[in-house]
Amino acid sequence: MGHPRVAAAVAVWYLRAVAFVNFLSAVWVSLGQDVRRHNQEDLFTPYLLTAGFASGVFTAFLAVTMRRRKRAAWILNLGLSGAFLGLLALAMAFPEIRRQPQNCVSLGLTAVFVGALLAGRREFYAKGDRSNPRLAAAVGAGGLLGASLLAALLVTATDRSAAPATFLDRWRYGTLRLVSVAADDPSVTGIAPPTWVDVAVNVLSTALVLAVLYAAFRSRRAVDPLTDDDEKRLRELLDRHGERDSLGYFALRREKSVCWSPTGKAAVAYRVLAGVSLASGDPLGDPEAWPGAIGPWLAEARAHGWIPAVMGASEEAGTVYARHGLDALELGDEAVVDVAEFTLEGRAMRTVRQAYNRVRRAGYTVRVRRHEDIPADEMATLVRRADDWRDGATERGFSMALGRLGDPRDGRCVMVECRDADGRLRALLSFVPWGPRGLSLDLMRRDRDSDNGLIEFMVIDLLRRAREYRITQVSLNFAVFRSVFERGARLGAGPVLRLWRSLLSFFSRWWQIESLYRANAKYRPIWEPRFLLFEKSAHLPRIGVASARAEGFLEAPGLPRWWHRGRLEPRR
Repeated sequence: MGHPRVAAAVAVWYLRAVAFVNFLSAVWVSLGQDVRRHNQEDLFTPYLLTAGFASGVFTAFLAVTMRRRKRAAWILNLGLSGAFLGLLALAMAFPEIRRQPQNCVSLGLTAVFVGALLAGRREFYAKGDRSNPRLAAAVGAGGLLGASLLAALLVTATDRSAAPATFLDRWRYGTLRLVSVAADDPSVTGIAPPTWVDVAVNVLSTALVLAVLYAAFRSRRAVDPLTDDDEKRLRELLDRHGERDSLGYFALRREKSVCWSPTGKAAVAYRVLAGVSLASGDPLGDPEAWPGAIGPWLAEARAHGWIPAVMGASEEAGTVYARHGLDALELGDEAVVDVAEFTLEGRAMRTVRQAYNRVRRAGYTVRVRRHEDIPADEMATLVRRADDWRDGATERGFSMALGRLGDPRDGRCVMVECRDADGRLRALLSFVPWGPRGLSLDLMRRDRDSDNGLIEFMVIDLLRRAREYRITQVSLNFAVFRSVFERGARLGAGPVLRLWRSLLSFFSRWWQIESLYRANAKYRPIWEPRFLLFEKSAHLPRIGVASARAEGFLEAPGLPRWWHRGRLEPRR
């Protein structure tokens, strides 16, 4: 156990084993009785080995926090286990205690745990937030007051005794039951609520303890967002290397943070959500300097106990990330249209050509302008209409969306407006710059009462006129698991691939998975694969939750919408 990593693993597995036994004793009555009898008589059980669901939850929580290398959890365990080991060692001085072989086993197991903590102390490096002690104290004080009042009200509503008791007596009774189901106090005799009330109040105390621990051990959530200097430097990198990645401009989302290489020639933009440090796209800047930015980003994530992950990296960037210990999973493909190769001619484009001509005959027209060429009052009107047409109250997007429209600093973005025969605005598209001669789709909105095929009409019109603006390539939507739909429909596709395709088609009823692929495929684009980078497969569920929150498909429960707006919406 001399290696720190091995010692840390021993400490974590000890807590997991104890949590398992505690849970088992909650459902195995005879085992639970044996454990409680050992603790009540002249016998000692190893550190944290008690009987019951509440103790199992507490121990499992400590195991999880220790697995995440929380320094605060290490300090708490060392303090508790060290004190318990000292008490047990003193008790062993009494012959009646020393004669019990179970006590020697308990002493040995507890000593092994304490030794593992000391030997693996360098492995518990994850920092918490500086506000954690204050937050934990506030949660403990406020939670204790609230839980005791709730317990008193529950006891008052269910008390079956005929003897009169004041609300203060019931409050004292409920507070004692927060400590232990079996707690007794002569001053509160005569109060007789049902047994389930005692158990419910005790479970409430367990929830309170977990809430305090969570507040004390939680990772740092907020990181410094982009400063004006950061944004200026990122724009300089985009001016020099922006043509490398179509997603580069989205690094300017202002709720993101940035890690710079020592030379300042490369940067990784990321956001922390649900304990995940989530980067998107490729690092910005010179590829030769990418490792210099990836290293500090990974070091910061590990220092705070965050899970590092990258969404939508290209194959080139994925290769570099893989050299730093990350694994890759193909997410899907980005549709990139080469303007010089695009044409509506030919049999394969017949359906698209007919749809384009139908919308044009209906009198729709398209106008293409840089944002900087749109007057401020007109831009304000466009922003209002885009907000009116938005599907839902949440602005979605993270890896392939800028999250703002009409910001003066985004003057090089391109607006595509579509009006009907009466001159009414019916749809909008906005593209961000992709180097000097490329565009990447950012925003797509249309009036629901407009004709079908309007978006396709606008995209095709932009592609046909792109040479006027010296645009050579346009990045459209991202198609998740595109290869599954394409290969799964081919003759000879295997049963696993066909099943996977059927599942994705099923979920496409709620999420636009297959429809996005079909919508992009009609332009006959070049498909550029994009990857998800991660450290361990076990992290994928948490990464999925963080990604869903970042993209706007999932909101954190319990917080009002104005809280999210105040913290996350970019400056206008």
